[in-house]
Amino acid sequence: MNADTVTYETDNHHAWITINRPDTLNALDIETLGRLDMAFAQAADDETTRVIILTGAGERAFVAGGDIADLNSRRGLAHYQEFAEVIHRVLRRIEMVDKPTICAVNGWALGGGTELILATDIRIVSDKARLGLPEITLGIFPGAGGTQRMIRQIPPCRAKELMFTGEQITAQEALSYGLVNHVVSPDQLRPKTTELANRISSKSPLTLKLLKRTLAHGGEMPLSAALQYEQAMVSLVFDSEDSHEGCGAFLEKRAADFQGT
Repeated sequence: MNADTVTYETDNHHAWITINRPDTLNALDIETLGRLDMAFAQAADDETTRVIILTGAGERAFVAGGDIADLNSRRGLAHYQEFAEVIHRVLRRIEMVDKPTICAVNGWALGGGTELILATDIRIVSDKARLGLPEITLGIFPGAGGTQRMIRQIPPCRAKELMFTGEQITAQEALSYGLVNHVVSPDQLRPKTTELANRISSKSPLTLKLLKRTLAHGGEMPLSAALQYEQAMVSLVFDSEDSHEGCGAFLEKRAADFQGT
């Protein structure tokens, strides 16, 4: 895939998807969202890819937000809903893709950038990054799933303060809120991301797939139903070749060779 606004490259068992609009600080518009959708579909279908990594081009921004000029040009509910439908569909694809996702946040991640982070599994952030949902300062509020994902992922009082004030937070503050996993220096962002991706991709791709489904779907169910769902899914795992390979490797004191079956 060779689209200018989104680049796609593979490395070992990893797919690196890069939003590539540095001249607009990687702002999201309809075209870029479409390219992002296609990139995640490609990674999902590639049997050699076990971990999907999302990042932004340049040093200043991961995604500085939506393309404000594009949004401001929209008039009428139907015209705005075109953008809303697209961004909701794309972020939901990212959230529900069967493979683990890592977000490597290289700079500012504001508005749609933070909403994009919220749709990924694991977040590694440069110590130069700033996160936030500043939409309230424009007379709007987060509309790409941010209101619902944020309030489910960090304490509601923290989420409400971020959305009510529109203030940016530092990478360390985001870490203290539980919004990100790791904060590193800019030069360590790719090495740290690669190291973590290697640890994940060494595990059974089939088990990771079913585990992610269990977490994603179970998290939206009442506990009683989620526990039954977990029981059904782990039964599938126990019936796999990879589970026998993993247990056998443990007993034989060797590294497991998972094939995804």
